[in-house]
Amino acid sequence: MTGAVSGLRQAVIETGPLAPGALEAAATFYERFSGAVAHAIADGAASVVLILPTGPYDHADWRRAAARDMARLHAPVRVNVIGGDDPRARAATTEYLAMAEAVTGQYLPLEAGGSEITLEQGEGS
Repeated sequence: MTGAVSGLRQAVIETGPLAPGALEAAATFYERFSGAVAHAIADGAASVVLILPTGPYDHADWRRAAARDMARLHAPVRVNVIGGDDPRARAATTEYLAMAEAVTGQYLPLEAGGSEITLEQGEGS
């Protein structure tokens, strides 16, 4: 899945379910999706977002490392990782990352219901 924002192409890669154990999940992630990131970049993506399902607490370390290391490897292309199951939160975060040109190498765990953004305007606005 890909999207275009401001003329820059963002590739969105959904991993689907991963193993419940952190080591097995990390091994599967790198084996299956490192090449997918490289392929998206070769196809012209200026940003890549990997979407993972919500994971247990012990998955956070390898997910942060994956985001950081893939971003370093593929710089100046931006690479970020989202973790969460809520479709609205995923869509809102993916849209934000498409516009946030300085954000790279981040693991962003999402919470259900976190996709609503309210902007308060002061008087006279």
